[in-house]
This record gives sequence, C-alpha cells and structure tokens, in this order.
Amino acid sequence: MENQNTPQSSFAAEQYSLFDKISNSTVLKLFVILFLSLLLLIPLTLISDLIEERKTREQSVSEGIALNWGQEQVISGPVVAIPYSEIIQKPAEKSKNSVTLAYKQTKWIFILPQSSNISTDISPQHLSRGIYNTVVYNSHISIEGSFNKIDLTKLEIPIEKIDWKGSRLVFGIQDFKGLGKRPVLKWNGLESAFDPDFNNLKLFNQNLVCPISINPQSESLFKITLDLKGSKSLNFVPLGDQTNISAKGNWANPSFVGAFLPTKRSVDNANFSASWEIPSFSRKLPQQWSGDIYPIYLFEKNRANLTDEVESPQPTAPAASDTNVPSDMLVNSDMITINFLPDINNYQKTTRVAKYGILIILLTFTSLLFTEIIKKKRIHIIQYVLIGAAMVLFYTLLLALSEHIGFNLAYLIAAIATVMLIASFIKAITKDLKSALLLGSILGTFYLFIYVLMQLRDYSLIAGTIGIFIILAILMRVSTKINWYQFDNNHADQ
Repeated sequence: MENQNTPQSSFAAEQYSLFDKISNSTVLKLFVILFLSLLLLIPLTLISDLIEERKTREQSVSEGIALNWGQEQVISGPVVAIPYSEIIQKPAEKSKNSVTLAYKQTKWIFILPQSSNISTDISPQHLSRGIYNTVVYNSHISIEGSFNKIDLTKLEIPIEKIDWKGSRLVFGIQDFKGLGKRPVLKWNGLESAFDPDFNNLKLFNQNLVCPISINPQSESLFKITLDLKGSKSLNFVPLGDQTNISAKGNWANPSFVGAFLPTKRSVDNANFSASWEIPSFSRKLPQQWSGDIYPIYLFEKNRANLTDEVESPQPTAPAASDTNVPSDMLVNSDMITINFLPDINNYQKTTRVAKYGILIILLTFTSLLFTEIIKKKRIHIIQYVLIGAAMVLFYTLLLALSEHIGFNLAYLIAAIATVMLIASFIKAITKDLKSALLLGSILGTFYLFIYVLMQLRDYSLIAGTIGIFIILAILMRVSTKINWYQFDNNHADQ
C-alpha cells in the first residue's frame, strides 16, 4: 500500500511544482500585467464617456440660462435703406397669346457708414443653475459716426424712382431678449426710438428699424445707445468704411478672435481693455449697393471651443439682377469677437487628465513588479486588479469633486486619497512600511507630473516627452540591478 502511494505522491508533487513554476514565472506575470492594463482601458473609456455626458449636460444647462438671459450677441450696422420702385415685365400665366404683364416691385438702396465708432463697457458675471454656471454679461454700447453724401451716379437708378421719404436706418442685434430697454437713435441731432422689423428689411438676424429724413446732398450724423445683455461672447460686424472699436470690462480671462486682433490691449487680474482700428479694405461688401434684400452675415452659435477660431462655411446669397448686390455673406471669422472664457474649464481638464490614465496604470504596475522582485514579496494578480480599480476610480472621484469645489482642489484631494489607499494596501500585502512609502511616493510623483503637464499647455508635449524619457531611463537602470530569474530559481530548488 505504501509502495503504491509513493509514486502517486511523487507525481503530484512534480506536477504541482511544474504548475507553480509556470504560474510564478516573471515573464508570465509581465504578460498578465500587460493584459490587465489593456483590460482597464474599458473602464477608462466608460469614464471618458461619463465626462462627455456631464459636459453635454453642462452645455445644455448653459444654453438654457442663455436662452432666458440673452444669447451670444452680434452688433451689426447701422445701414441706411432707401426704397425705390422698379417695373418688372413677366409673361402672363395660362395665356395662349404672348401677353406680358408689368409689375411694380419695391427694391432697396443700401448704404454703409463712412465712419463708425463703437465703445462698450462690459460687466461679465457667473450665473448658476444647480451645480452648473455660465458666463453672462451686461453691456452699455454707444455707436456714433456719419454717412457720406449719396453718389447716385454709381447706382444707375433714376431719381424719380427713389422714395426718399421711406428711408430707414437698419440696426442688427442677434437676440432681442438681451435688450434692457428700447435703443435710442440720434439722427442729425433729432432723437427717436427703434422699432423691431420681423418681415421687411431682414438684413440681420433680428432687425431694429427707425424712419429717418435723409438729404442725398449732405452728410448725416448718427448716434445709437443701448443696454444689452448676452452670454459667452460679444461680436461686432465692422461695416463702416473706417470702424473703430473700444471695449473694456471687469473680466480677467477674455479671448480676442475674429477677423482682426486688437491694435491695443491690456489684461490684468480683474479688468481688460482693447481697441481696434479697422479699414474696409478686406470687407466683402461695397460701400453701397442696390437690389433685393439678402442677409448680410451668418453667425453660428455654440462653437465647440471658444478658445479657437472656427472655420465657418461660406454661404452664397442668390444671384440678383443688380450687379452691385453682394454675393458673399459675412461669417464668424469676419467679425470682431470678445469671448468671455470661464476661469477654469473643469471638464476639459478632466478629459486631458483621463487621457494619461493608461500611462499611469502601466508605470504603477511596472513599479509594483520591480518591488515584487527586489523585496521578494509576491503580489497576487487579484491584488493588481484591485490596485488598478483604485487608479481608475481616481478619475471618477476627480470628476465628481471638480463639479463642486473646482479642478485644482479636486485633483489634490483625489490624488492624496488614491495614493493613501494604494500605499496602505501595499503595506498590508508586503508587511513592509518602506515598500508602501516607496510605492506611494512613486505614484504621487506620477500624479504631480500629470498635473504639471496640465498647467504647461504650450509646452506640455516637450515636457511630457522628456519626463517619460527620464522615467524610462530610471526603469532601465533599475532593471540592470535585478536578478530576473530569482523566483524561477527558487521554485526550481524546491
């Protein structure tokens, strides 16, 4: 009986020894760790989707606030519009004979100002709804300038067809909801008020029209004052032969984009000021034209990234019989834009941090593997999974906290909590305080490295590349001091 059991016991011991040797192989452990790192890309992707979902929610709430307060505003004009009549010959419908009918159609002469001086004082502020907020502003805007004498010879329109009494001044605003009160026009010293026009002179998105008395042989002076509310950005369409814009406000983080950059600017921790001097050389519109009514500009709201200039499609207005009708609209990139950026974009920064997630996991697992071999303390693959889960949870914790206390403080708290959790776990596994402190210090250095990259912006690529190169050099140096076969030899000796 004893002779029968001995070979079986010996075979079982030999079989167990072979299995134990394979399962504890350093090479196999390395491949398992790489596979686990790739597997953790799945929850990292889900976290990225969660960040995008919260970002979309914030944008939706921001749009709701802007809808009630006032959306991104565009100030355009003014434009003098003078009606004239034209006889149009058209063949009669359902007529067997070649009969033509004459129709009297009203068309318009449009004249742009010779000079336009715009000054605005802007007061941005945060407006909150729940945990989300957006940037809104109040502004006081003054526009004054002049219109030159009208050169009728260029229009080639008989004087008797022009209705001078029907002349109007057209002024455009993107969203009427932002008006605090009715804008005031002072035309050649006479004061009057604008009325909205929703049907006739649709030169802009929303039009204000005021009847004016015009003398084609003399210069006309104008001044427009208004109080306007809006959100995110304030835009100006430079239509004058010479347009001068000056803007100031109490905001520390403005962004100036569009067709022209400011000739002068000043930005400090609490206020900004900027001025533009814009001639009409690059303007797509002539100084005066005649014909049908077409929109002058196309404005696309809710651009993806307010820090960057976005290329907008160049729409073309329908061809008209008058050769002087402008064929191209102005778009966002033809305007002067002042964006009021939030102080910190938490979702954008959290997204950037999450992109480094797989790098942090790989470096941490590599450090753990080196600790195993140097300290001769085995860490089970299940424990690797738990450590990986803790590092993935860091990004969810960062996202949740940043919505309430801001990105910087949230990053500090999430990083300290994650490092302490993993360090204490390593202490419980290895029973070695030095190993736990070493791993905690390494992981804390990784998180500090990523945070520094977030702050560098323009230099993040070169700093990140140099930093990873240094880390790789350190790992290569440490690897030369390790006996990679010590675990295999130990099991062989057994």
